[in-house]
Amino acid sequence: MNDPANSSPSPVLPAGEPVPYLDLAAQMRPLRAEVDAAIAAALDRCSFVLGPDVAAFEREFAAVCGAQHCVAFNSGTSALHVALRLLDIGPGDEVITTPYTFVATSWAIRYVGARPVYVDIDDQTFNLDPLKVGRAITPRTKAMLPVHLYGQPCALGPLLEICQHAGIPLVEDAAQAHGALYGGRPVGALGRLGAFSFYPGKNLGAYGEGGALTMNDDALAARARSLRDHGSTRRYYHDELGYNYRMEGLQGAILRVKLQRLAAWTAARRRVARRYQELLADTPLRLPQEAEGSQSVWHLFVVRHPDRDALKAHLEAAGIGCALHYPLPLHLQKCFADLGYREGDFPVAEQTARECLALPIYPELTDAQIERVVAVIKGFFQR
Repeated sequence: MNDPANSSPSPVLPAGEPVPYLDLAAQMRPLRAEVDAAIAAALDRCSFVLGPDVAAFEREFAAVCGAQHCVAFNSGTSALHVALRLLDIGPGDEVITTPYTFVATSWAIRYVGARPVYVDIDDQTFNLDPLKVGRAITPRTKAMLPVHLYGQPCALGPLLEICQHAGIPLVEDAAQAHGALYGGRPVGALGRLGAFSFYPGKNLGAYGEGGALTMNDDALAARARSLRDHGSTRRYYHDELGYNYRMEGLQGAILRVKLQRLAAWTAARRRVARRYQELLADTPLRLPQEAEGSQSVWHLFVVRHPDRDALKAHLEAAGIGCALHYPLPLHLQKCFADLGYREGDFPVAEQTARECLALPIYPELTDAQIERVVAVIKGFFQR
């Protein structure tokens, strides 16, 4: 397969040609024969739940993350839930996290009966602001759960130092950050546990749901394997409350094929992000930037502007796909009203939610498509 990061220049895109926000079909086409063969082999083995493909994927993904262990799950949400079970977090406990991310991060905290304690985000990185974390720690704080949002590693150095001083573990929500680097090291194995999602739209996506935990602790890995499989270490003997959180064998087979392309896809995403930054530098948009010492994998390319809604409507009218990640912070969601937070509690997250707009970014995006997106954006500001 040709490396999309080194593809030849694309022809000029006709004026008015639509650009999809995400094009999974473009990713699947060159992989189809290899994926079909992997699925056929799994079917021949009748390997439908866990099995050799999942076990092999766990070994291979652990190596990519620089972790000793990877335990595969049926979703990233399940992986987060089990991560907190592994740390014995429960009712009356508090977990520090971000109000600006997908809801699954906070679901996991509520699933174990604990309370999410939100801290505002950094205005430049969209990630948990380490300068604001210390005041949120109480005697009930039992863990910190930051998110590597949009593929950008959070400030792990300062956050890990805070956790060490407070005597609490840090769990990385790396659902959007497969292969991202902090200080030259892959995320997912720098905290006590790392949680990943393989939802189809992720940088490494299954053809359905999937997730994983990474860790460097033998005992945690063994318990994670038990919890995902009905709390058992041998069939029909159940040691504790467990779950049916097992990864399907077919997803393991598919992910093994796709994992081989992850590095090339990451390089291609970084090319797209650089091109956007070059072409949009002279616009009024606030552009995302990599934090010093980090290497983003650009799961999303999120710009900011006060007139976001009008810009979004302008892009969509021109056939340019775009999306809001995320339009309402978690502390203002109806499902978390009982936590007692109010508008104004986290002003950076709230302003970001009003201004954020995600542009198309995926490895197969051509230069011509990028230039069309940029031309439509500039047209908006030239009205």
